[in-house]
Amino acid sequence: MNQSTTNALLFGVYPYICMTIWLLGSLIRFDREQYTWKSDSSQLLRRRQLRLGSNLFHFGVLIVIAGHFVGFLAPHWMVSPFLNASQHQLLAMAGGGAAGIVAIVGLSILFYRRLADPRIRINSANADILVLALLWVQLALGLLTVPMSLQHMDGVMFETLTSYVKGIVTFNPGSAALIATVPFVYKAHIFLGFTIFLISPFTRLVHIWSGFATVGYLARPHQIVRKR
Repeated sequence: MNQSTTNALLFGVYPYICMTIWLLGSLIRFDREQYTWKSDSSQLLRRRQLRLGSNLFHFGVLIVIAGHFVGFLAPHWMVSPFLNASQHQLLAMAGGGAAGIVAIVGLSILFYRRLADPRIRINSANADILVLALLWVQLALGLLTVPMSLQHMDGVMFETLTSYVKGIVTFNPGSAALIATVPFVYKAHIFLGFTIFLISPFTRLVHIWSGFATVGYLARPHQIVRKR
């Protein structure tokens, strides 16, 4: 298998496999195993450490995720009047880098807590440790792209990655070729990102869907409470 074919499979086909399994797997789990649809919190043990790590991680990672969606999927006509490619890249590096540091610090606290406390460790599934490890590596890879991006501030690399992500979303068959020559760190970050989607339906990460569902509470009817 030549390099071009491998690149096409990993970055042109694999993303759709991951997203399909993510969507269908989540639906099947919600339909058949609703009692497993939870975050499996261990908040009764080392509550203070959990609160600190969880708040830092969730605060940072939500900004990172929002930044990825806005930065990579915002239409060019919407961004170009305010930012050129270089400025857009600098904004992404500054905001994403700061949020990534906050997230990885919080995740490191959670990781240490789960491994160092025997009571938490014995009640942790292998999938719990795997999820934390993958998320930590993913955040580390994302942070590694920041100093690499400083070496080419012309915005070309950022535009290339943006075109790739938009191509995947719009089912452009030539998207994989766009990143054939980008550095390994970027490719590893992209590949691991889709892999996290792949494993989500089979791990505690499935509870992320519930986070989106909480928006429905804003439009819920008033609760009627009657006294005896």
